Amino acid sequence: QVQLVESGGGSVPAGGSLRLSCAASGYTFDRGCTGWFRQAPGKEREGVAAIDGGDRTTYADSVKGRFAISKDYAKNTLYLQMSSLKPEDNAMYYCAARTTFGGRCFGTNRDPYYYNFWGQGTQVTVSS
Repeated sequence: QVQLVESGGGSVPAGGSLRLSCAASGYTFDRGCTGWFRQAPGKEREGVAAIDGGDRTTYADSVKGRFAISKDYAKNTLYLQMSSLKPEDNAMYYCAARTTFGGRCFGTNRDPYYYNFWGQGTQVTVSS
């Protein structure tokens, strides 16, 4: 059974930084297609960043140059380093993963319907 658990959210002033973590059980981030998403109240879930089994990445235009997605193979953890945070980054942040069927997944995708497994989310609040 796959379980994803996010952590690292919190409240920061505009211009600050946070690093979100997503720990997995039953899933290997090394080979998988994974991503970070966010959802603000009254808005649709938005794909922020994604990384595949070949370590290729993609980012939403709104976060390019400010956010970085990465993996720690030894810890089997997915990260989202967020810098220069803005009030418009306020949202619940979720990590997501796509089943690999035992193989290696290639192809970055920020469409939430691409992913099978989701964490419970961690709140990020940026004050102006």
